[in-house]
Amino acid sequence: MPYRALLPTRLASRPTRRAPKPRSPVTALRLVLLLAVLGLAGCAGPRLQTTDLEGGQAAPLSIERAMILANARQALGTPYVLGGASRRGVDCSGLVQMTYRAAGLQVPRTAEQQFEALPARDVVRPGDLLFFGSGARATHVGIYLGDGRMIHAPGRGREVTTTALTLDYWQTRFLGAAGPAP
Repeated sequence: MPYRALLPTRLASRPTRRAPKPRSPVTALRLVLLLAVLGLAGCAGPRLQTTDLEGGQAAPLSIERAMILANARQALGTPYVLGGASRRGVDCSGLVQMTYRAAGLQVPRTAEQQFEALPARDVVRPGDLLFFGSGARATHVGIYLGDGRMIHAPGRGREVTTTALTLDYWQTRFLGAAGPAP
């Protein structure tokens, strides 16, 4: 279905404007190179795909996923402590370990160990883990909350918080998703 059919009638009936012609062959070449680089950049890494709905309805959560999310929300405001995995303080992987343990699920300690050991997910559901880093090494992990948001322990001097996954920062560093929860 063409995209114009999805627009309100007022917008769909507007005549389309043609892009101005490049003024020189050098300008045209620069435009082609820019488009090629942007196209290749889009292929550089995994894409974050989420599903919160099944057939327009909220997807049912297992009791484990519900417990993970409830415990993660209770951790909001917990101070960041490097190596921490308790209510007194957590780092990103400690937050995951603490919330998963409360749901009866054991996970490795560090973000990299979690990324390597846990089953990968192609489509992310609430309660799954999202891994970020540079290259192929996971240096940060968060818990997907749904609605394009995650909860995580962002770093020294900060507290457990939520953030939007639409931010370029997360999109460019996304490595993949995983999770042992049914």
